[in-house]
Amino acid sequence: MELEWYPGHMTKARRQMEADLKLVDLIIEICDARIPISSRNPDLKNMGQGKLRLIVLNKADLADPKATDDWIKSLSTDTNLVVACDSKNPGTLNKILQAIDQVSKPKRERDLRRGIKNRPVRAMIVGIPNVGKSTFINMLCKKSQAKTGNKPGVTRGKQWLHASKTLDLLDTPGVLWPKFEDARIGEHLAMCGAISDERIIMEELSTDFIRFLEENYSGIMEERFGIKDAMSEEDIIHTLAKNRGFLLPGNAVDRERTARTLVREFRDGVLGRISLEFCNDEA
Repeated sequence: MELEWYPGHMTKARRQMEADLKLVDLIIEICDARIPISSRNPDLKNMGQGKLRLIVLNKADLADPKATDDWIKSLSTDTNLVVACDSKNPGTLNKILQAIDQVSKPKRERDLRRGIKNRPVRAMIVGIPNVGKSTFINMLCKKSQAKTGNKPGVTRGKQWLHASKTLDLLDTPGVLWPKFEDARIGEHLAMCGAISDERIIMEELSTDFIRFLEENYSGIMEERFGIKDAMSEEDIIHTLAKNRGFLLPGNAVDRERTARTLVREFRDGVLGRISLEFCNDEA
């Protein structure tokens, strides 16, 4: 399925972020732990070369823990510190603060050499839509300062937020990029809610997802759906609709409602901890 979604405000937001780089010491790049590659905007990935960078694999509570561990090892470099996070869990806070302290150590040492003491680390929070940037910020601030929502486009403008006496945060809008290099990137972004649902053919997306489950998480088909015998993705949608009573007048199955329910249950973690991307993927 070919998917593109690049509202005009994203161009303006990206340009503003590039202009604001001179104001910050650290870039905190929020990704979705279920799709660590697809959720890394290449424009943001290349932005601020030479800046300190922390990569946060957010929503790790929804992702396959083995896959997340593999991604942490794969994405970590001398210049990138990578950490998994569940921003909705306050217990994650100390791990994130320790990671920020670790990655910003060169900045503090540089300040001391210049005779500057106790200046807060200024961090820019970047990421694509709906990866949980606002929830992450609210966790760091220990209160609701940034708007949150389980859909793309909630944050539209930049805003400075004071997290603590040692940390200031620059929140930025979620931005995608104009053209995806691979159709699977669009599908993965759509599955995780980074693309507006109005742009998505849900039945097509859900059948692709069922095929992915059969190939990578076959146990879920039996455990969650009670489907043991091999059948086509379309027949599975039909069976799920009948089993859940999603019927239209004339006793026809409501395939659209079934597809939307399946996608929503993946997004909410109802189906279990599922990653859509693995380190050993060829792409």
